[in-house]
Amino acid sequence: MISIKKVVLLTGGSGFLGRNIRESFLAHKYNLLAPSSKELNLIDENSVDNYFKLHKVDVVIHAAVKPTHRNAKDYSNLFYANTRMFFNLERHSDEYEKMLIIGSGAIYDNRNYRPKMTEDEYCRFIPADDHGYCKYVCEKVIEHSHNIYDLRIFGIFGKYEDYSIRFISNVICKILFDLPITLKQNRNFDYLYIDDFLSILEIFIENVPHYTSYNITPDHSISLYDLALLVRKIAKKNLPIIVGREGMGLEYSGDNSRLKKEFSQIKFTPIEKSIQYLYDWYKMNKEIIDRNILLVDK
Repeated sequence: MISIKKVVLLTGGSGFLGRNIRESFLAHKYNLLAPSSKELNLIDENSVDNYFKLHKVDVVIHAAVKPTHRNAKDYSNLFYANTRMFFNLERHSDEYEKMLIIGSGAIYDNRNYRPKMTEDEYCRFIPADDHGYCKYVCEKVIEHSHNIYDLRIFGIFGKYEDYSIRFISNVICKILFDLPITLKQNRNFDYLYIDDFLSILEIFIENVPHYTSYNITPDHSISLYDLALLVRKIAKKNLPIIVGREGMGLEYSGDNSRLKKEFSQIKFTPIEKSIQYLYDWYKMNKEIIDRNILLVDK
């Protein structure tokens, strides 16, 4: 009997998460559609409507976002663009089995973070920033949906991330060029390895989740300073670590008990091993790193 592959529509296929998904086992297991923005303009409702007319889709992985990070080229209309993309896909919810939203811990409001926030705490505060507020508004629809699921990521790292601003890759790249390691302030983070996230995505594609939102986050948090020490140990280089501000910033972490209770098969790669993998990848691909970019902290 021939098994028919599920058709998975991936938005944001050219970004960090998208590139990793396209190169992973998921691209072989499923019939993965990863249209460019020219092929599918998510902000344009007619473009989205026409795409669904032409393509049968079983699962949507919505990873596209107008960026809000420090290297973003255009901060205008962030809320409009990101909510518009979501709602243009949501209005077709009867045409696919499920949609997996690549969410964010920003939904909990960056002014009021506390350690190990639970999924239901998102409604305690309304985020002041556009990124968090967009996640908050979309969640108000998701929590009443029958087939849309919010996968809230906190920290995530792996190949193809922006090494000029993403901490773990930034530290690795600086060490490879014997540059001092810098951090604005020490904080505890939940850092998820990209390969672990890909395995979790498969679980959500294959199963019907009990809830509409999940913190996709590892069991243990780690401080930025301890991460710098770990990378330095892996590299066997005793380079200086410069901390700009004393004290600890607000912890950015989530409670993953809902995720682990429902999907007990989930295992996380030890942070030492995952950073070793990423360090080896950058070492083998050192030619892609622009040393001059590492001289400026953003």
